[in-house]
Amino acid sequence: MALVAMQIPKVGLVMEAVRVTRWLKNVGDTVALGEPLVEVETEKSVVEIEATVSGRLVEILVQVGQEASVGDQIARLEADAAQPASTMVPKPQTPERQAALPSTSTFEPHAGDRIRSSPVARKVAAEHGLDLGGIAGSGPRGRVQLEDVKRAIGTLTNEKASSVASPASAGMSPMRRALARAMTLSNATVPQFIVERSVDWTLLQALRAESSATLAAASPRLSVNDFLLQAVARALCEFPAMNTTFSGDPDSPGARLVQSSGAHIGLVVAVENGLLVPVIHHVERLGLVELARRRADCVERALKGRLKREELDGATISISNLGARGPDRFTAIISPPQSAILAVGRQRDRVVSVNGNVEVRPLSELTLTVDHRVADGRLASEFLARIVAILEDCDWRLE
Repeated sequence: MALVAMQIPKVGLVMEAVRVTRWLKNVGDTVALGEPLVEVETEKSVVEIEATVSGRLVEILVQVGQEASVGDQIARLEADAAQPASTMVPKPQTPERQAALPSTSTFEPHAGDRIRSSPVARKVAAEHGLDLGGIAGSGPRGRVQLEDVKRAIGTLTNEKASSVASPASAGMSPMRRALARAMTLSNATVPQFIVERSVDWTLLQALRAESSATLAAASPRLSVNDFLLQAVARALCEFPAMNTTFSGDPDSPGARLVQSSGAHIGLVVAVENGLLVPVIHHVERLGLVELARRRADCVERALKGRLKREELDGATISISNLGARGPDRFTAIISPPQSAILAVGRQRDRVVSVNGNVEVRPLSELTLTVDHRVADGRLASEFLARIVAILEDCDWRLE
């Protein structure tokens, strides 16, 4: 048997730390490779981390409610002898061996000027001008965690409030901070341009009404987002150059465009204190009925903060539809490392000319924001025009 360290993996682009919310196994339980072992709360969602080997859980290093950073060890597994162990950890020292170790092995809260603390604790402390040396750590081995910093901030805030009135302000939630970092990164590093086009929903509205009457009672109701997802997937298949992401430094010979393995599309969902973008993978393989099931399930779990790790990554493009209460048109910001985002304005009746006749049609404005490193104006315009043509032609795959 070999001991294997269970570490916190990277979840998403801007994740720094997680909080353990629930252990799904107890010490002594057997686990299988890929079996969910622990639930952690990230800045975006609550996700499950799977066991990296089959074997037995022998030690839990981070308890429920405590924080850990990417790469930290949170548990130790005793791997089955029949499989290789990729991340080995030494067995605990015996009392005799520990007694023989030099005095430097005795734990100190900080060595020299380096204070044990999580990255997010250091970041928040720096933002509030706090000295970590004056904050007692409650984490493993005296590590200063985010909650310790928050308590110190609360104490400082109360002291200031008792002496002088200050302007009203509110701290940012972890999700809002993550969004702030991602959008700042997007604006600072991604050259973005937009193209716009109107879409006529007349035929699609009729098809939705017809499908409601003909689909089985157990089938989910088709939404506009289901048609948008299928239309974008079909357009991505026809314009593979739009189904890529930029990687590397533009000044480096290693810069390249990475082709996606399928039509992996994100759908922006408004949740409390922010946004989540669950990703539906291989949309090109799905009929509208199955797509509606996947979409409804992803949105429901996004609202509950229960998305899986793989459902937050892998998209090349996202769709942001603010619905009937949204604006007539808006411009969305690309979420790196994606290459585009489609913003859908609200439907409203407009007077238009159709074959020389004046008619009232339900129209929306579509605004496509594109990474200029991936595509130019002509390609983006043709791509958007194809999406509109698919939506207006109503040649759909239901099953």
